[in-house]
Amino acid sequence: MRFQNHIYRFIFFSLFLLIAIGIPSAFSQKVGVVLSGGGASGLSHIGVLKALEENNIPIDYISGSSIGAFVGALYSTGYSPRQMEQIVLSDDFSNWAYGNIDKKYVYYFKKKDNNASWISLKLSLDTAIETNLPTNLVSPASIDFSLMENMAPASAAANYNFDSLFIPFRCVAADIEAKKSVVFNKGDLGEAVRASISYPFYLKPITVDGKLLFDGGIYNNFPSNVMYEQCFPDIIIGSNVSGNVPAPDEDNLISQLKTMLINRTTYDIQCPNGILIEPKVSSSTFDFSNPKAQIDSGYIATMRQIETIKNRITLRVDSTQLADRRKKFINKEPKLAFGDIYISGLKKNQAQYVRGVLRKKGKTIPLGKFKPAYFRLVEDDKIKQIYPKAKFNPENRNYDLFLKMKKERDIVAEMGGNISNRPISEVFAAFEYKYLGNIGISAMANGYFGKLYASAQTKVRIDFPFTVPFYIEPVLTFNRWDFFKSSNLFFEDVKPAYLIESDQYAYMNLAMPLSNKDKMVMGGGLATTIDKYYQTSLFTQKDTPDVTTFDMVTAHLLLERNTLNRKQYATQGTYLAFKTRYVQGEELTEPGSTSTLDRLRKIHEWLQVKFVFDNYYKQKGIIRMGLYIEGVHIQSLNSPTLFFNNYTATLLASPSFQPLAESKTLFQPNFHAHTYAAFGLKNIITIKNRFDLRLEGYVYQPYQQIEQGLNNAPVYSAPFLRRYFIGTATLVGHTPIGPISFSLNYYHEEEPHPFSFLFHFGYIIFNNKSTD
Repeated sequence: MRFQNHIYRFIFFSLFLLIAIGIPSAFSQKVGVVLSGGGASGLSHIGVLKALEENNIPIDYISGSSIGAFVGALYSTGYSPRQMEQIVLSDDFSNWAYGNIDKKYVYYFKKKDNNASWISLKLSLDTAIETNLPTNLVSPASIDFSLMENMAPASAAANYNFDSLFIPFRCVAADIEAKKSVVFNKGDLGEAVRASISYPFYLKPITVDGKLLFDGGIYNNFPSNVMYEQCFPDIIIGSNVSGNVPAPDEDNLISQLKTMLINRTTYDIQCPNGILIEPKVSSSTFDFSNPKAQIDSGYIATMRQIETIKNRITLRVDSTQLADRRKKFINKEPKLAFGDIYISGLKKNQAQYVRGVLRKKGKTIPLGKFKPAYFRLVEDDKIKQIYPKAKFNPENRNYDLFLKMKKERDIVAEMGGNISNRPISEVFAAFEYKYLGNIGISAMANGYFGKLYASAQTKVRIDFPFTVPFYIEPVLTFNRWDFFKSSNLFFEDVKPAYLIESDQYAYMNLAMPLSNKDKMVMGGGLATTIDKYYQTSLFTQKDTPDVTTFDMVTAHLLLERNTLNRKQYATQGTYLAFKTRYVQGEELTEPGSTSTLDRLRKIHEWLQVKFVFDNYYKQKGIIRMGLYIEGVHIQSLNSPTLFFNNYTATLLASPSFQPLAESKTLFQPNFHAHTYAAFGLKNIITIKNRFDLRLEGYVYQPYQQIEQGLNNAPVYSAPFLRRYFIGTATLVGHTPIGPISFSLNYYHEEEPHPFSFLFHFGYIIFNNKSTD
């Protein structure tokens, strides 16, 4: 019996040794995944993770650099590869990549009036020129907020220890002052990822613990050494979509900069049991236009090696158990809601302005209410930068919000204008001074200088960040249009001007938002129009023109929505406006040497209503349709008609239909009326990414045409007697500084020729008229 007991003990001890020593690799085998940098090509890492999960390959650690850090962090916080794929295929991701703000958060109330600027330069009175130069191509506002929104709860659930995330995680960034790589293994996960993806000149770097950090790929684009040295996996699977920078070219500045900035990286796996996956990708660093193709390339490359991977990794993870683990981790995440808000980088009164914009009431502000307010602050032109960071406070179960902010530069200088084959070319210049305190103040002045149009405008906008925000804005404007006869050539003599229209006004406006996309503007003031004209084409330089002066008091109310994607030649969005204006004033007409009418003084009083709807529908293939509707009605309040002293003066005082860029530069009697309706269809064909062919047609229906009677007196035609048509075929190229356009235009019954050709580079945009 004693012998049998020894036998049993020997068998038991042998089995124990076999389990403990003989086959540990089957039960303790740990797998680390390393994801390289590589810009847009790095989205293929999602396909790699997708293929690994579908084949039940365990992932115990993950590390990444640059875009690899972004993908790896999503996975480490509990996102499945399919969820990650949905994220990068969404409009949200496109906004993050290209520095755009989601349309539903764009705050129209903060937008400035459109002008003809091409470029703007921001300056400060107390800093050198070199510190005013831009350091990034895209705005980080969307990606900064999204990293906080998506990763702050996971950081809190892991108690800010990256080993306690759903999957332990590491990422790297570059400290360019110390010339070394920085490894993140704890702290705020969103902040770590943001540092790792800060590609020089594309995305602004951030400061972490006093160090200015850039893209991790500068010093370590494939952190397999970090994985091996800090996580100690048995097997490393690497996904690499990058390579070392080729030799610099003497004619290629970008290649020279890359060589200076980026160190050579070893793309070998720092592990004897490593597997390297290299998806075949062809996109450029910042081309995020086809993420699906990148993901598929990673998936296909992994599936080609899946048998090798399965042979080396014997352990499998059950998909149901993995889903349960994800769910448990996500359920640990505290819901994102903000308690105390801490603002750094601004003065006390400036921080008070920020708190007014954020409109925090009570002890807690939920994410759903905070996010729109945050992006209203981002849209404020007196704020240069906001970096948000949320840290969980276990005492009140909310997140303390830390906003690292910078005030915008004091001065903005803008330059622009328009260059054309017709003599409508002009130069535009503008200057703006910004002040930020308890309130926000912007003092602006601009000028247009050209043959057709000259203008000077100054205004001051004072923003009050109350519960219902509003601004007041005094405006002083001088406009002058000089319409003349000319050919379409640059250097051909022109006749003396036959119509000069001057417009001067001083208004006070009060505006408030109705929603993110809508605002209401009300105001009023004094205005004077001075029109000089001949009522015949048979005049000489010795003749004197008729002069009509109209001094008025006016008040207006505007309800406006604007989501158009461009200030001219838009292809997306909607513009909707309803405007009513009251006018009361005195006309004085002084006849010139060609007139047969007497001097006249007359009081006019009217109410004007205008409606505009300009909408672009969803694109189908390369074609997008647009619809335009405009209607105007003027009702005289003190006489049966709205006629001025003569036909030309009456036309100049009446509204005009000007749907095309060129029509804004023409005086067209057929398209002036006191009451009219207009309808237009737009067919926009996208030839390439930045080139459109626009085919547009409009029908203009005046209720009663203003006609020229005996002795140049104005008379009405019979109702609905005439209608007119406008058509255009326009090729538009959208450059970074403005549009370049070639258009063939048709104006029904226009004398002497109904067709015209227009080329222009830049914007045909003017300051508002007094009666717009």
